[in-house]
Amino acid sequence: MNAVVRERLVINVGCGPHGGHLPAYFHGWRELRVDVDEEVKPDILADLTDLTAIPAGVADAIWASHCIEHLYVHEVPLAFAEFRRVLREDGFFCMIVPDLQTVAQHVANDRLHETLYQSTSGPITPHDILFGFGSAIAGGHTAMAHRCGFTPGMLQQCFRDRVFAEVVLRRRAREFELAAIAWSSPTAEVERTALLNALVP
Repeated sequence: MNAVVRERLVINVGCGPHGGHLPAYFHGWRELRVDVDEEVKPDILADLTDLTAIPAGVADAIWASHCIEHLYVHEVPLAFAEFRRVLREDGFFCMIVPDLQTVAQHVANDRLHETLYQSTSGPITPHDILFGFGSAIAGGHTAMAHRCGFTPGMLQQCFRDRVFAEVVLRRRAREFELAAIAWSSPTAEVERTALLNALVP
């Protein structure tokens, strides 16, 4: 008798438009798209601090790319608690945020408005990384403003406070990003490394 293969679920928080930035690693998974912007037509319209529309312990993974920094700092623990609640005990959470420690070096050198790199949306400056993409905000997308930020130490503390069992960080210097993957329960180092390399090479 053949065993039934359970469909794995990834919750894409701050999903943006369809066809967005979900990594190829999740190909074949069921995606549940969550966003605060109704214009992107998410499956669930919700703020990251309140995911009560999603039952506890249902997600195999959560993907959160460049959305946590849009919360106020006092809202971050609420969002992390919700992420931990909806994850399965063998699930994991992957997030990418701006690396303020790295960009601060450019601010200290008085390069606040100099282009650091070219994105698909246009040139990115330290000011954009700190406060949100200026062109989008000027165009009326005020939800793109950044309301908090992270250094490696602060990010580690966020995971510890929300009782994640394991966490690994990676600094992506070219994109001025911090990537982190955290697990609900302990996992082998080889598995942690393989997943980090697959999701945030």
